[in-house]
Amino acid sequence: MHLYPLIRPFAFALDAETAHRAAIRALKLMPPHRPPSFPSSLRTRVAGIDFPTPVGLAAGFDKDAEVAGQMLSLGFGFVEVGTLTPRAQDGNPRPRLFRLKQDHAVINRLGFNNRGQPAAYGRMIECRRLPGVVGINIGANKDSADRIADYVAGVRAMAPVAKYLTINISSPNTPGLRQLQDEGALRALLTAIDEARPANGPPIFLKVAPDLGEGEPDQIARIAIAHNVDAIIVANTTVSRPPLTARYANEQGGLSGAPLKALALKALRDFRSASGGEIALIGVGGIANADDAWERIRAGASLVQLYSAMVYDGPGIARRIARGLAQHLKREGFASIGEAVGTEKL
Repeated sequence: MHLYPLIRPFAFALDAETAHRAAIRALKLMPPHRPPSFPSSLRTRVAGIDFPTPVGLAAGFDKDAEVAGQMLSLGFGFVEVGTLTPRAQDGNPRPRLFRLKQDHAVINRLGFNNRGQPAAYGRMIECRRLPGVVGINIGANKDSADRIADYVAGVRAMAPVAKYLTINISSPNTPGLRQLQDEGALRALLTAIDEARPANGPPIFLKVAPDLGEGEPDQIARIAIAHNVDAIIVANTTVSRPPLTARYANEQGGLSGAPLKALALKALRDFRSASGGEIALIGVGGIANADDAWERIRAGASLVQLYSAMVYDGPGIARRIARGLAQHLKREGFASIGEAVGTEKL
């Protein structure tokens, strides 16, 4: 994808959401092909799933499971589609997606815009034939009277077609959603999900926010482990605002990209310390190159995900990061990704 530097000025001439839809339409014209081959040292097993590389596409890009095969073809080791809600919803009013070019960042307040789980189900059946891992990120409808019931419905509806399911309680753009991270609410949610998940169903991941108070990682990790969650994704966008210089710096919504890096890394380390390695962690937020990904792995992440960096560097970024990780492994004497997880000296 060396053409991306030539394409980017045309994409950036469009508003961010129009450019995103254009990218999805263009990718749909590209038939999926065999993914690139990677060194065997990058293969890793997490929650009983074999991943060809630890570099995944975070939820938010392919909201309706339209181009998962194409993204695997471009070098992502796994793809997380969604967020998908039980019923279709439009999300928040536009404009709601903003590039902060000088900061290599994005602010979004999309609000779980998607065509609903039933509409994606057929495409996910097709995804099960793909040579790769496709997980589904599920959420609650904004106007739901019972959000826990929405997550239970999502687990029951999408478990048959997902390699894994992510319970997303970390978006700042659905009012009140992050309150499900509070101790009592989280316990009630995960109890209901644990009861609803099928006996031989996919692993359950939990996606959390980076904006947590003192002691909250310990609390969340403890409850997740007690309720059989298989991995925690750390972390979603932040509502905090580190110093920014770009035009849209004061827009409301969740901030992602380079400015999130330090906060997301700290959150990952906090969850590693809190869980003592008892639960797999997936690092996301501000990952833009192989050094960033390697730092997360050494800090305790078994897998990493990215999205915003692809806006600036193109979809070839996944392949570049994966190959860079293979070089890190070789240079530092690790035979596999699994050997390197959590090996940083604190």
